[in-house]
Amino acid sequence: MGFPKLKRTSLYEAHKSLKAKMINFNGWEMPLQYSGILDEHRAVRSSVGIFDVSHMGEIIIKGRDAFNLLQFLITNDVSKLKDNGCQYSVMCYPDGGIVDDLIIYRFSSEEFMLCVNASNTEKDYQWILGNLDTAKLKASVTNVSVDNISDTISQISIQGKSAEAVLQKISDIDLSVIRHYCFKKCNIDSAESIVSRTGYTGEDGFEIYSKDNVVGIWDRLLEKGKEYSIKPVGLGARDTLRLEMKYPLYGNDINEKTTPLEADLGWVVKFDKGDFIGKDVLKKQSETGATQKLVGFEIIDKGIPRPHYPIFKEKERIGEVTSGTLSPSLGRGIGIGYVKTEVSTVGEEIDIEIRGGYQKAKIVSTPFYKGRG
Repeated sequence: MGFPKLKRTSLYEAHKSLKAKMINFNGWEMPLQYSGILDEHRAVRSSVGIFDVSHMGEIIIKGRDAFNLLQFLITNDVSKLKDNGCQYSVMCYPDGGIVDDLIIYRFSSEEFMLCVNASNTEKDYQWILGNLDTAKLKASVTNVSVDNISDTISQISIQGKSAEAVLQKISDIDLSVIRHYCFKKCNIDSAESIVSRTGYTGEDGFEIYSKDNVVGIWDRLLEKGKEYSIKPVGLGARDTLRLEMKYPLYGNDINEKTTPLEADLGWVVKFDKGDFIGKDVLKKQSETGATQKLVGFEIIDKGIPRPHYPIFKEKERIGEVTSGTLSPSLGRGIGIGYVKTEVSTVGEEIDIEIRGGYQKAKIVSTPFYKGRG
């Protein structure tokens, strides 16, 4: 029996022509890098880069009770979201573990889109469908439809301080009117698109959703961005960029065994909004206190932390690294990981076991890199 065939985005041939190094990422054949991770990372921090993120999932929730369903499914308060607004949140299991982290797009009180992680698209879709009966009983949800449109839409991200200047050249609206975590429907290179001022890098930037002319949009952005030294950016630099901001990656830093309170995502858990899946367990944890916490740390001397490296305090194992890298912006090893709550204070010195030896590190305030945020 052979390996299952990898999925490809609409931009696969464009990546090949740019001589990208391709890898298997959660069943997708995606670009790891083009000119190099460091080069691509620095392009985004200094000017602008574009990413193919078409592997991400999109789920549409429509109907009279779409709002009620979302309020029941997620931890954040959807009532705070206005039309053309975006909101970051998580969905939880009844035991408080994280199903996924996602961004909600509100078109109206009766239509929303969820942008979910590529590795979780089908799981999330089935989780939502599987909770419709419960939502009917607990949240008066009767009139609603749920559609996974991931295979019909592509997504390009353009990030960096010059992102607006480049994208404006092929947009038919004034992009400056789109505020952070808001979106507009418009034409990008004559293709109907949704453009949101969002990203996963800590820089200013936009994410473009379109069903048409995706290759044309990609090519035009590269062409129009030449004067700004634009670079195509792969998953390698996407990871170092998000890690410098301490943005969690599902499967590494958050999963079904971690709660949002442990993951330093308590700010997206709103207990005063009414019932939602996982509320009782999370409320209890908020009162008794979590036993572990996701923290950021910097290596004091040399060494690069990697996932699963043990974390020690005075030779007692207190946790584990979930993500780590050599920060291109800071020039030193940084990482995030879970440690016992009692040793999670900023300034606490810890040891990371790297290749059989201990490397001193210090818990620091995050983000590591002070970008746009």
